[in-house]
Amino acid sequence: MSPSVAVAAVTFDRPRELAVLLNAINRQSAPISSICLVDSGTVPAKEVADQHSNLDYVRSEANLGGAGGFSLAILKAVASGADWIWMMDDDAEPGDPECLATLLREAEERGMDAVVPLVAAPGHPDRLSFFFRLDGKVTHDRAEVEKLGFLPDDGHFFNGALIRSDVFFKVGLPDMRLFIRGDEVDFTIRLRKAGIRFGTVTTTAITHPHAFAETQHVFGARWHVIVPETAFKRYYYYRNRGYLIRRHFRVKSLVADVGGYLGYFLRRGDFRGLADWFRAFSTGLRGKGFAPLKDQKF
Repeated sequence: MSPSVAVAAVTFDRPRELAVLLNAINRQSAPISSICLVDSGTVPAKEVADQHSNLDYVRSEANLGGAGGFSLAILKAVASGADWIWMMDDDAEPGDPECLATLLREAEERGMDAVVPLVAAPGHPDRLSFFFRLDGKVTHDRAEVEKLGFLPDDGHFFNGALIRSDVFFKVGLPDMRLFIRGDEVDFTIRLRKAGIRFGTVTTTAITHPHAFAETQHVFGARWHVIVPETAFKRYYYYRNRGYLIRRHFRVKSLVADVGGYLGYFLRRGDFRGLADWFRAFSTGLRGKGFAPLKDQKF
């Protein structure tokens, strides 16, 4: 008997992208028992959702962020009794109809509790949306990563991640206090601490908007910082970096962030940017700043 799979998906004001995603999910060769969709947008996407009979639509009047939305979608998906949970953001799309089947096969053959596909940039199939660090250097080159085969204990959550349902009982749900930007890092750290076997399957991919412009090299190719393009995303990224350093006692990350951001902002003469980084980062280091923000797009 083949394992059952439920999709845990989130959406926020992207009806066109959501329609593309749902159609791609239901074109998968591997059967999907249900799609659990949490909609936190300012305009409900129920009309799009109603076109799919296997979809369980949950409307949230509060903006839960990516972390909160995924937490609710995961709970609904786990409650359905599915063996596996396949996670998707509304602007993602499986690369081909065999994506899920490939992930399931690799997970079963390798004894993995979670597997993730490569994440390719739309319109740039040879480029990865999120970098991998190989031999100390960052790369977005898809071919360079593919030739390594399966990558154990490495991967970019949550988009496209296929996770056994019982994993969430062992490590918990995404931390909704993080809202966006950092919840996936926290979850990955918890997977490692719990001894959960996971990795990246390089023979299949999903597409998702890239973040090339966010990666800023400071001292050559081996030292970089991430600088999101909007003030909203920068605040959450910097704050959550500080909080995760505190929560998981990440000394190397503390040194890398302090040195990297000081170097980045000072070399540019961007004292306003430095002040904004320090304010948000120190807030996270102190475990503060978790009040929800209203009506924010992300």
